[in-house]
Amino acid sequence: MKFGIHHSSWLDSLDPVESFETLKAKAQWAEDHGFVWLSVMDHMIQIPGVGAPDEPVMESWAVLAGLAAVTSRIRLATLATAVGYRNPAHLAKIAASVDVMSRGRLTLGIGAGFFEDEYRQYGWAFPPRPATRIRQMEEAVQLILKMWTEPRTTFHGRYFDVEDAILEPKPVQKPRPPVMIAGGGEQMTLRAVARLADACNLVRGDVAEARRKLAVLRGHCDAVNRDYDTIEKTHVQRWALAHDAAAVARKRAHLAARGPLSGFVGTVSEAIDVIGQYRNAGIDLLINSYSYLWNDVETRELFVSDVMPHFA
Repeated sequence: MKFGIHHSSWLDSLDPVESFETLKAKAQWAEDHGFVWLSVMDHMIQIPGVGAPDEPVMESWAVLAGLAAVTSRIRLATLATAVGYRNPAHLAKIAASVDVMSRGRLTLGIGAGFFEDEYRQYGWAFPPRPATRIRQMEEAVQLILKMWTEPRTTFHGRYFDVEDAILEPKPVQKPRPPVMIAGGGEQMTLRAVARLADACNLVRGDVAEARRKLAVLRGHCDAVNRDYDTIEKTHVQRWALAHDAAAVARKRAHLAARGPLSGFVGTVSEAIDVIGQYRNAGIDLLINSYSYLWNDVETRELFVSDVMPHFA
């Protein structure tokens, strides 16, 4: 089992101008303490369930470029870029540049998109049917993979077209950077993972749900003759840890006072038990999501000192 950190809120710093410096320090700390992954949320405005829409939010790919220059080992990713936010040929170029800047540490996290209000604010067309957005994502991934690996790319799809396009320099990673498709939709999204992706990402569900969705993914892999074990299975969850039951109760009350609990709150031993269940269900990488209220320094330190050594 490997561990990562997902950065979903920019309220760590009281001054928005210092937001990147705060994240840089967190990324360097994570890299020095055994975490193998750091992802940032790719949104222009804050999303429901994480914070208020007028919170400061930095542009994710600009942030990854900055992190590429101030880290040396940790894998960098978006979790996840919605297909509608950027022309996929341009996204292929951006991602290749970040891979070069990081010397081969990029994972392209991509998804179908869901936040209609954000699309409207930024002038992007929002296909109302999820199936349409998923098909756009699949076609975008196909185009991106060609742009990363072909000298010139001509592609005429249902949604996207390029003609004799050049992308240089190519990514550092060979044959190309890994692609993570985010989402757990069982009929289409996990089927797209089986066909096109190197990793999947499941969000927040309990162990039973993770086990069920991975069984669905295995079925899709069998249907297309894909080796299920070549896909990295990741799970993103909020965690709040404390040393004893009394401290757990205080943290739970603090979080519950600000809205419904949507993550794990418990002792170290309880966390080790649950994480072991996720590992046994097939999860390879557990990503700890830190929104503003869940950005708990003690939790991060307990993960490093008491939890992660159990899964080394």
